[in-house]
Amino acid sequence: MSYLEQMRPPQGLKVLVTAGASGIGAVIALAFAEMGAQVMICDVDEAALARCSENQPSIHPVKTDVSDSAAVERMFVQVRSTLGGLDVLVNNAGIAGPTGAIDDLALADIESTLDINLVSQFAIIRQAAPLLRASDTPSIINISSVAGRLGYAMRTPYAASKWAIVGLTNSLAKEMGPDGVRVNAILPGIVEGPRMDKVIQARADSEAVSFEEMRETYLKNISLRRMVKPEDIASMALFLCSPAGGNISGQAISVCGNVETI
Repeated sequence: MSYLEQMRPPQGLKVLVTAGASGIGAVIALAFAEMGAQVMICDVDEAALARCSENQPSIHPVKTDVSDSAAVERMFVQVRSTLGGLDVLVNNAGIAGPTGAIDDLALADIESTLDINLVSQFAIIRQAAPLLRASDTPSIINISSVAGRLGYAMRTPYAASKWAIVGLTNSLAKEMGPDGVRVNAILPGIVEGPRMDKVIQARADSEAVSFEEMRETYLKNISLRRMVKPEDIASMALFLCSPAGGNISGQAISVCGNVETI
């Protein structure tokens, strides 16, 4: 096998991407589809799901609320019937959660953030595990965040969930490694797009500064002084599923331009 071939995921991978209808998830799903994979995406946004499947016929959409365990079970019935198995799980679903001082946050908002960002990953992996163990090329990619290695003032529910994903990843790599299942986490940094703009605006509002000032503050905390693109995250996901990534497991890999603090 040439080095070029080692850098490409195998043809025909069966891939599930959660929250795959927009943002990072949609870019990851499209990247796998362009590499010849059969891809299923789930999301709560029906219109976005329809757009994705129209743009790429090899992407199969299913509406699913990942915080609903019964809905997750129903989704895996479709995974089995549509894909006929599973080689790659990309656990991407997540929300930004509330912004504010810990004593100002509503407990319901904290619980919702943990349910969607963390508990849903447990629910999905529980269903995916038997299918992955039956695969010849099994891989789990959990999407965490640079907040999974740095403290994040005013965003404690989000940061706590992303730190926990790193622990989940490392633990599952040990647990499932003997079955040949590789488990890694990607920690995106500050990713360009509407979602990050909303986060910056919320932080700016909480500190009574302008959006432009807060955006500049974020950039100054990145060694490369630039945000990353969704395509950077998708490229790492493809690499982790390629033969070149075949001995990488249990790792929390930052794709962030070296965010120094947040």
